[in-house]
Amino acid sequence: MTPAGSQLPPRFADARRTNRNPWLWVPSLYFAQGVPYVIVMTMSVVMYKRLGISNTDIALYTSWLYLPWVIKPLWSPLADITRTKRLWVVAMQFLVTLGLALAAFSVRGNAFFKWSLFFFWIMAFASATHDIAADGFYMLALSKHEQAWWVGLRSMFYRTAMIVGSGLLVVLAGMLETKTGNIPLAWSATLAVVAALFLAFSCWHSVMLPRPAGDGPVLNSKGPVGEFFLTFGSFFRKPGVLMALAFFLFYRFDEAQLAKVISPFLLDSRKAGGLGLTTSQVGLAYGTFGILALTCGGLLGGFLTAKHGLKRMLPIMVCSMYLPKLAFIFLSFAQPANFLLTCSAVAVEQFGYGFGFTAFMLYMLYFADGPHKTAHYAICTGFMALGMMIPGLWSGWLADHIGYRHFFLWVIFSTLPGLTLAFLLKVDPEFGKKT
Repeated sequence: MTPAGSQLPPRFADARRTNRNPWLWVPSLYFAQGVPYVIVMTMSVVMYKRLGISNTDIALYTSWLYLPWVIKPLWSPLADITRTKRLWVVAMQFLVTLGLALAAFSVRGNAFFKWSLFFFWIMAFASATHDIAADGFYMLALSKHEQAWWVGLRSMFYRTAMIVGSGLLVVLAGMLETKTGNIPLAWSATLAVVAALFLAFSCWHSVMLPRPAGDGPVLNSKGPVGEFFLTFGSFFRKPGVLMALAFFLFYRFDEAQLAKVISPFLLDSRKAGGLGLTTSQVGLAYGTFGILALTCGGLLGGFLTAKHGLKRMLPIMVCSMYLPKLAFIFLSFAQPANFLLTCSAVAVEQFGYGFGFTAFMLYMLYFADGPHKTAHYAICTGFMALGMMIPGLWSGWLADHIGYRHFFLWVIFSTLPGLTLAFLLKVDPEFGKKT
């Protein structure tokens, strides 16, 4: 018992309310949220390159894997109107585990490209559904105060998953390639390790996730279909929606193309215009140093925006996102043999991207604000994913046909639509500032 009039600290109050200390599940939940995304979107690119797939096919087919994140708003109401979000989270983690295990098995077969893509597709749908349920569960299981306190930490653990998936796991695959001399076996073993890790997460969360009282089907007098169309309709009636949608689609027009070509460029031989790095070196350069720099840039962007506001910081953050891509023009023309110089160039580009991407995320929060902000934010992220998927489809083909040097020059010019739209946006001068 506490004295009359006193209050428990938030972490103790929430632990009593949800029956679980957030440290037991929030870090693991958001680490688990990041793993399948980075496997499907980043690690698969390196794997297919090492397995002899062309840049054109890698970019085309892995870009289609963005589709579940593009259309996830279409089935997001299911997490609200059927069963519990806790059940959805655990079920989707088991489905991701199954997809990883089957992908690991398929990599060593003759038709590995077709079957591994199919299992990655299952993983992508499960992961997108997991994102919906996990974010909703987070808001149910924690008080508003703890939601705010944990938001930075949950992002950190998500970023940690990025480092593990695009860095450490790629390094592991590279070590296994060297030790066994069998590339398919190395990547099959790496995916099997991830499947085992995810199975452990699934079992952990089936026990450790709290059971908040409000976690259950949510229905109203309009019914699920009526509520679905009401929510979607209100988004497209927002003031400035056309400008906002164009911004969501074009702000990452350059990055969408670059993301599918960076790893092939780092892996390709110098004769083919690349840098000739090993698999492990790519894991260190792009997946470790790059992701660390990306995280630092994101943290700095959040800090400065909180101090000065989004409107004041937006021009600086936009330029910081686009200008560092000049680093890849330097790498493609100089083809430096110094590995640390390559890591530095990658880190500079990723730091600028992380710093500038913060503005994009904050603008989505700003535009989604309102009575249906959760659903509207999901719609914003769907358009964001569409803006990443479509340009990625042709990026590998373009790089194969014009070469890496001209491709990176094109990437710089493709920043112009996003840059123009960013300067035309209307933003509340006080948004983002500490109050």
